[in-house]
Order: sequence, then structure tokens, then C-alpha cells
Amino acid sequence: MKRINLSAKAVYLLPTLLFVLLLSGCAGFEEKDETLGWSQQKLFTEATDEMRAGNYEKAIKYYEILESRYPYGKYAHQSQLNVAYAYYRFSEPEAALAAADRFIRLHPGHPATAYAYYLRGLTNFTRSLGFLDRFLPTDTAQRDPGAALDSYKDFAEVVRKFPNSEYAADSAQRMLYLRNNLARYEIRVAQYYMKRGAYVAAANRAEYVVQNYQRTPSVRDALSLMIVAYGKLGLVELANDTRRVLALNENNGSLIDDPQQTADKGLTEQVWEFFELDQN
Repeated sequence: MKRINLSAKAVYLLPTLLFVLLLSGCAGFEEKDETLGWSQQKLFTEATDEMRAGNYEKAIKYYEILESRYPYGKYAHQSQLNVAYAYYRFSEPEAALAAADRFIRLHPGHPATAYAYYLRGLTNFTRSLGFLDRFLPTDTAQRDPGAALDSYKDFAEVVRKFPNSEYAADSAQRMLYLRNNLARYEIRVAQYYMKRGAYVAAANRAEYVVQNYQRTPSVRDALSLMIVAYGKLGLVELANDTRRVLALNENNGSLIDDPQQTADKGLTEQVWEFFELDQN
């Protein structure tokens, strides 16, 4: 009678047995979907309650489940907007922008599209400031102006397309701040060129501010920079002409004071408080 080597067979079957046990074990640890059987109304209510409580991650989860199960339901539009807002408050700007863009693309004529543009502006506005600016006041004009420029364009769309919406006035105020800040960024660049001895580049950058950012506090600085740059270049006539323009505007009150130099608080801190960024 042939002897069977049981130990060899056991070794051969061991990997298969371990694989089966592993699968069964993983199945036991699978997270139970608590939303199974929830109606679209319950999903929306639970998501909204979580969002109001500041539990943005869970709110996002519920809103996305709601849209995936009921893409044409009565809460679909509001859920799309709310998930964009939740991403914004959860400090996920790219996801917030993507969600807002999606709403704008899918519903260009929807009454709430104004809010989607406004939310885009808010998201980029906050990115342009930076979270630490709330606690460590810094000169935001030294930052890359990309997010600030995007925010300005978003708010401009609100004002242009939805002038009678409830978001138009606030958008216009934020545009004013952003425009001032963008002008100050150009002044910082011109000052950098001056320090490097690149006087032509400095004069051109300052002239750009005068031409494109009129009625901003930076116009005074731009004219002053132009006078110095023209003097360094030996362009006496241009320097004198610019000096006369500066004096004329000083005398007739056309130049605006820089709030960053006149306020007791840092401008960034004032902006956070004025716009209630912690509350949006």
C-alpha cells in the first residue's frame, strides 16, 4: 500500500487556507454603511446638520452619497452647492473650486449660480491671504498674486453677471481690497528692480501701476519711484514732468492714503474682521 505524505500536502495547501482566512477576516472588518436605506431627505438632513455642526468631512461624505444615489433628486442642486461650501470650510480649496466649477458648468442659468461664482471668489480670496496671516500679520503684497488675481476675476463675474444679487456688494468690496493689493505687489517688484539697479524695469513697472491701478494708494509710490528711476537714468525732463504730476495730484487730493500705513491694526487683520472670514 502506497504511503501518502500528509505533511507535504499540508504544506502545499497552507497558502490557499491562509488566503481564504484572510478574505474572511477582511470581510469581518468591513465598515458598515450606516446610510443604507436612508431616503434622500434623510441624507440631506443629516449632511446639513453635520455641516452646521462644523463636521465638514462627514457632511461631504453624506452629500456625495446623496448625489450618487439620487443625481436627479430634489436635493441634487443644493447638495452640489453645499459640498463646495463644505470643502471650502474644510480647507480643501482645490476640491471646493472643482465643485463650484461643476455647478456653474451644469447649471449656468440657475439662480444660485451667482453664489457658486461668489464661493469661487471666497476660496481664492482666502488662499491669497493665507491662514497664518490671521495670527501673524504679513505683507500680503509680497505673495504670488495668482490666487488674488483669480479671486478678483471671480468677484468681478459676480458683479458683472449678477449685479442685483445679494453677493454683488460684498464682491465689490473685496475687489477693491484685492485691486489695492495687486497694485502694491507691482510696487514691490519695482522696488526690487530699483535695489538691483534695473532702473528701466523699475520705471516701467511703476508706470504700469499708474496706468492700470488708478485710484489706488500705490499710485503715489509709483510716481515717486518713477522720479527716482528717471533721475538715475539721467532723464531729467521725464523726472521733472513726473514730479509735477505728483505735486498736482497731491494738491488736488487725487491720491489715496495707504490704509496699511495709517491704521493701527494690520490690514490683513482688519480684512479678516471686516469680512468675517471665520464666519463665511
